[in-house]
Amino acid sequence: MKSLKIAVQMDPLHSIDITGDSTFALMLEAQSRGHQLWHYEVPHMWLDGARLKARVKPVTVQAVHGAHYTFGEETLIELADMDVVLMRQDPPFDMAYITATHMLEHIHPKTLVVNNPVAVRNAPEKLLVMHFPELMPPTLVTWDRESIRAFRAEHKDIIVKPLFGNGGIGVFRIKPDDENLGSLLDMFFAASREPLMVQRYEAAVRQGDKRIILIDGEPLGAINRVPAEGDSRSNMHAGGTPEPTKLTEREHEICAAIGPTLKAQGLLFTGIDVIGGYLTEINVTSPTGLQQIARFDNLNLAAAIWERIEVLRAG
Repeated sequence: MKSLKIAVQMDPLHSIDITGDSTFALMLEAQSRGHQLWHYEVPHMWLDGARLKARVKPVTVQAVHGAHYTFGEETLIELADMDVVLMRQDPPFDMAYITATHMLEHIHPKTLVVNNPVAVRNAPEKLLVMHFPELMPPTLVTWDRESIRAFRAEHKDIIVKPLFGNGGIGVFRIKPDDENLGSLLDMFFAASREPLMVQRYEAAVRQGDKRIILIDGEPLGAINRVPAEGDSRSNMHAGGTPEPTKLTEREHEICAAIGPTLKAQGLLFTGIDVIGGYLTEINVTSPTGLQQIARFDNLNLAAAIWERIEVLRAG
């Protein structure tokens, strides 16, 4: 395989946790395979007519705390001259994120953007999942307060979360005797015009929220994330503890049901969340979990991702 020119669109490198960041794992693996890396942040790219340009820095990476990257001299490039762009900036999935997908659409697929920016734009994680209601717990996506109150009256114990949030931020469990739902809705809707996602609370989350990594629609690894004591959120950013796990028959069924859709849409690297046999989210923007799976199961999923990208580039 010839050396690929890879531009990594991500957050500032100095801010990442090199022991947990999946983008860093992808960069290390790409470098080990002889590929060339450049780094840039979203505000450093722009459209000049239909030509997508960016100010990028060549970068080398190493797994050394405090010295995990070295930049070369900044240069101006056309992103169409790259072989691959990794779109790996963290959400929130807001208009800035959506605008970036529109910009990247100008170069894809001649330059392979992972994941496909059109599919990312059209498949935000808490909405794509709604195409598979038979796999999910009871769920609403709504602005309507009465529908939320009726849903709570039916299911008693519920989760309320922002539709385009990430990392467990703004996720609330409302128990049957909690009197704060009205105030919580006031707060959400005063702060944002976006709808909310409301789901039945699944008590199985106390045993963990499973993150399953799919590559080109195939499940290749998983971790279980157990919430901290006194917290209903299992996200690792919110204090959840990762632990090794295996897929159940039900989880294989879920992956088989959604995998063809992910593959058809060019969503090469995705992470789904499963609680108690129910699919709750399909993460397509900046999935995590590669390093934890590598530590627990000795599976190099970063290599599997690059192997698939190399095949696509060679074709």
